[in-house]
Amino acid sequence: MRPLRLSVSRDRHSGLVLSQIGLVGTLLLAGGCQVISPSEAQTESRPAARRPTAVEVAIARSGSLREAPEYTGTTLPYRSVSLRSQVEGRVLSLAVDVGDRVQRGQVLARLDDRLLTAGVVAAEAEVAARQSEVLSLQAEVEEAQAAVERVRLELQQAQADAERLEQLFRDGAIAAQSVETARTRVKTTQQLLRSAQQQIRTRQQAVAAAQRRIVVQQALVDQNQERQSLTVLRSPLSGTVLERTTEPGNLAQPGSELLKLGDFSQVKVNVQVSELDLAALQVGQVATVQLDAFPGETLVGRVTRIAPAADPTARLIPVEVTLPNPSGRIGSGLLARVRFQQQTAARVIVPETALQVDAARPDHKGPPPTTATVFVVNRNSEPPTVAARTVQLGDRADGKVEIRAGLDPGEPIVVRGGDALKAGDPVRLSILSETQ
Repeated sequence: MRPLRLSVSRDRHSGLVLSQIGLVGTLLLAGGCQVISPSEAQTESRPAARRPTAVEVAIARSGSLREAPEYTGTTLPYRSVSLRSQVEGRVLSLAVDVGDRVQRGQVLARLDDRLLTAGVVAAEAEVAARQSEVLSLQAEVEEAQAAVERVRLELQQAQADAERLEQLFRDGAIAAQSVETARTRVKTTQQLLRSAQQQIRTRQQAVAAAQRRIVVQQALVDQNQERQSLTVLRSPLSGTVLERTTEPGNLAQPGSELLKLGDFSQVKVNVQVSELDLAALQVGQVATVQLDAFPGETLVGRVTRIAPAADPTARLIPVEVTLPNPSGRIGSGLLARVRFQQQTAARVIVPETALQVDAARPDHKGPPPTTATVFVVNRNSEPPTVAARTVQLGDRADGKVEIRAGLDPGEPIVVRGGDALKAGDPVRLSILSETQ
């Protein structure tokens, strides 16, 4: 027998209500019916609550659909210099060995300089002789200048005498022969003066030539001194000794390599890039480098050089990446794995399984849609619920799709679920779900 459900409400006429309840109770007891309370009646009238749907949640992240290709190369010092002898001489000492740190200007090697020292002494003696010659010639110039002064005075006296005799001749006091003699003396003295002045110019030219010979000889002295200084070899940079190619006692010829030095304040990596990827590269572009010698570390460098010519056979282009190395811990010859940072802006990337399939296109024929719906999880409610979000789609690759608008990085979205979802449905996160 089905129970009879009754609900009782209050009335201002309480007496009437109580009498009605009594009558109904009597009838129920007589008929074997069951009485249900008002709260139970309201509960049974509500629809059953939906159980949370188990879903797998992923976090929307910024990135690129295609991972940048990886190139391998070898670390090299930023600069490498061969320390070579510029003069011939026996190696007297080498102050450093492979692996030693050196500073710019530090003395690294010495050569025997006895022959060069003798050459410097001989050249300096020749300079002294030339200087003595100049002094002697300058004394002759001074003597010639004194002779010119004496002749000039004689000329003045001869001219005065000639003028006086000409006056006496005009007065009829002397004969014409005396005037002619005076005039001849003036001409002779003038000739002597010109000759003395020419002697001065000649001797001054000799002094100038001797002084030029001193300059030439002094240049030889400087040259020999410079060659002598080349017997002391100093470091042209601050870095590390990479190789030691000779030993003390060996004869060094001009151009012989004694040491090889490397500057490790920065490190460069040379990689070979396909011509197909060249358009995406430019000088100054950021590159990430991983070294097998330091697992788990990612270093950041920049493209510093792109070769203008490719290998005609392999069609590969050398690209140089430079890394900072202030501590000097990165050495030469280490295997490096280089990836070039993409120049395009990063977009939100989600799995394609997060997109809701359009029921009107069950076979997915035709061009892919430009919009779709994703369910965003609201974790602030208990249990969590989902909200439908319309997003604009971009490129697809490897089971992932770009979201151009409608979703921000860091938002949790449903990528898999057991049942079809609607906005506001409660969900239960599976153990495979990603955390914030």
